[in-house]
Amino acid sequence: MSFLGDAVRATGSAGSGRVELVEALEQANLPSLVPVLHQLTGEDRWLREPYRPTRSRGMDDNDSGGFAPEVAAEIRAAVADAVEQYEAGRPPAVPAPTGERLRELLELANGEPTPIEYADMLAEDMGFVPAPARTAPPTDVTAVIIGAGVSGVLAAIRLAEAGIEHVVLEKNDDVGGGWYENTYPGAGVDTPSHLYSYSFFPRNWSTHFGKRDEVQQYLRDIADGHGLRERIEFGTEVVEALHDEESGSWTTRTADGREFVSRILISATGALNRPRVPPIPGFDTFAGRIFHTAQWPDDVDLTGKRVAVVGAGASAMQVVPAVAATVGRLTVLQRSPQWIAPNDVYFAPIDRAVHLLMDRVPFYRRWYRARLSWNFNDRVHPSLQVDPGWEHPQRSVNAVNDAHRRVFTRYIESELEGRPDLVAKSVPDYPPFGKRMLLDNGWYRTLRRENVELVTESVAEITPTGLRGDDGTEVDADVIILATGFHTHRYLWPIEVRGRDGVRLADVWGDQDARAHLGITVPGFPNLFLTCGPGTVLGHGGSFITIAECQVRYITDLVVTMAEKGLRTVEVWPEVEDDYTRRHDEAHARMLWTHPGMTNWYRNADGRVVSTMPWRIVDYWRMTHEADLADYRVVPGS
Repeated sequence: MSFLGDAVRATGSAGSGRVELVEALEQANLPSLVPVLHQLTGEDRWLREPYRPTRSRGMDDNDSGGFAPEVAAEIRAAVADAVEQYEAGRPPAVPAPTGERLRELLELANGEPTPIEYADMLAEDMGFVPAPARTAPPTDVTAVIIGAGVSGVLAAIRLAEAGIEHVVLEKNDDVGGGWYENTYPGAGVDTPSHLYSYSFFPRNWSTHFGKRDEVQQYLRDIADGHGLRERIEFGTEVVEALHDEESGSWTTRTADGREFVSRILISATGALNRPRVPPIPGFDTFAGRIFHTAQWPDDVDLTGKRVAVVGAGASAMQVVPAVAATVGRLTVLQRSPQWIAPNDVYFAPIDRAVHLLMDRVPFYRRWYRARLSWNFNDRVHPSLQVDPGWEHPQRSVNAVNDAHRRVFTRYIESELEGRPDLVAKSVPDYPPFGKRMLLDNGWYRTLRRENVELVTESVAEITPTGLRGDDGTEVDADVIILATGFHTHRYLWPIEVRGRDGVRLADVWGDQDARAHLGITVPGFPNLFLTCGPGTVLGHGGSFITIAECQVRYITDLVVTMAEKGLRTVEVWPEVEDDYTRRHDEAHARMLWTHPGMTNWYRNADGRVVSTMPWRIVDYWRMTHEADLADYRVVPGS
C-alpha cells in the first residue's frame, strides 16, 4: 500500500521549504501529529502528558486537541524538525507499528480507550501490514461483474491483481454508479472525504465532505489509473443471469441481446440504485414537471418556480438548501422529521496547506484518516443497544442515547430559535440514530426562509395544479420533486436471476426479505457473489467503501481458492446461511432499528431489518478477512 506523504524526501512537496511547512502546520490536526512524532523520532515522551490530546466531542475533528498554546507550538516545531530530518535521509524510528504498539498510538490519537481489535484492522488500512493479496494460477475461472460503481470498480481492480479474467457490464456511459446518476443540486457524501476513499487510492479533496462532481471524478480517476475502461462494457444493461449446473457457469444476458458466459457472477448493483416512485393517485394529471431526485433533468430551470419537494430524508435535505434561494416558493412535505447533527465544516474548503501536510508529513494522512475512522465508524455502536430496563423506551433506547437526544434537541432549538412552530415540526419522536444520522448543511436555516414552508403531511393526491396532503393541505406547484428514496429491499431487481434448477432469486427472497451469508452469498446460487447485499448498509455511520473493501477481499479470496483447487462451483451451505441470518436477526432485535415508534427503509413491512448491518465494522472486517471453504459445498472441476 502506498501513501503519497511517505514518498517525499529531500525535495519536499514541490520544493517547499521549512517556512511553508511551518505555516502549513498551523492548520494541522494536532491529535494526528502526535503519533506521527512518535513514529518519526521513537521518543516515548510524545506518548505522555502534556502531549495527550483530549477526546473529540461527537464527530468533531478536534483540530486543537485541547492543548495549551505553548504545547501546541512545541508539537508543531518538533514535527517541522522531524520532517526535515526525514527528508534529509533519517528513516522513521517506528515505520510500521502493529499490535499493542499501534493500539497505544490509536488511543493516543483518539483521546480515549481503543480496543486492541481495531489495531489489526487499521494496521492494514494504514499500510503498516500488507493486506491479503493472492494471485491465481493459470485458470479457466472467469468473472462477470454487474455494475461499475464503487464496488464494481474495486472488484475489477482486485480481480485483475489476482489474475482473474473478467468483464464489467455497466448500464450507464461512465463509471460511478449512483454518483454518475444522481446529479441533483447539493448531491454529495455525508461521510468525510478522506474516509469516503479507497484505502489504497488517496486524494487531496477540495472539501471536507465531497460533493457529487468531485466524487464522480475520483471514481473516473481510479478507473483510468488502473486501466479499467478496456474491461468495461458501457451502455450495457443486464436483464437476465442464468446458472447452468452441468458446466458450473453463468450466462449473463443484456438488453441489446448479447450473452456473456463466466464461471463467476458478481453483483455490484448497489442498494440505492433503482428510484422508488410511490403510486400516488393523480400522478399523470399534473400539468407541470415531476421527477425523482435520482432522475434530475438536465434542462430543468427552477428559477422563480413554485416547487414542492416530497420527502424530508437525505436527498431532500441536500436539494432543499441548494435550490431555496433560486425558487419563487418552496414547500417541503415531511412525513417524519430526521435527527440532524451539527457540522461546522460541511461546506468548508480544505486549504492548500492541508494538502501540503498530507503530501509531505510522513504518516499524517494515515493518522488523519484513522481518526476519522474511529469517530465516524463504530464509536457510536454501543449506544444503539437497547437497555431492557431503560425507563423511557418511547423516546430513546438507553441513557447514552437519551443524552444524544438532549444534545440534538438543543441544537434544533438553537437553530430554530424564535420559531416554536418549526421546532414542533422538526424534533423527532423516535430515538436518535433510528434513521441514518444526517449532517446539517443549512437545513434549519433554510426552513426559516420566507419563501419556504414545511408541511408535516404525507401526499394523498397529486392534482393538475400541485398536490394535496393527507390532512387536506393544498399546495400549488409548477414543479414536483420526489425525494422518495429507492427500492432498497429489492436487491438485483429488475434483473432476472435464476440459480440451480431454474429457481428465481426473487422467489427465494420475495419482494422485501432478502438474506445472504455475510450479505454476500446465497444457497442455491453457486458462484454468485453480492456486494452491498442484504444486511450490509451502515446505519450507525462510516464509509461504505470500507465495507466494499471487506466484501471484495472476501470474494477475491474465494475465487482464487477456486482457481488453486480446480473447483467448478462453490455454494454456501444452507445451514451456514441460516446460522448467519439467525445471528443477524438476533443482534438486530437488541438494537434500536427495531424500535416500534418509527419507520425506516432499513426494515421491511414485517419489521425485519433487511438492509442494515448489526455488527461493528471491525466485526465485519474480521468475518470477511478470508473465506472459509468449510462454509461451502464445493464441486470439483471436470
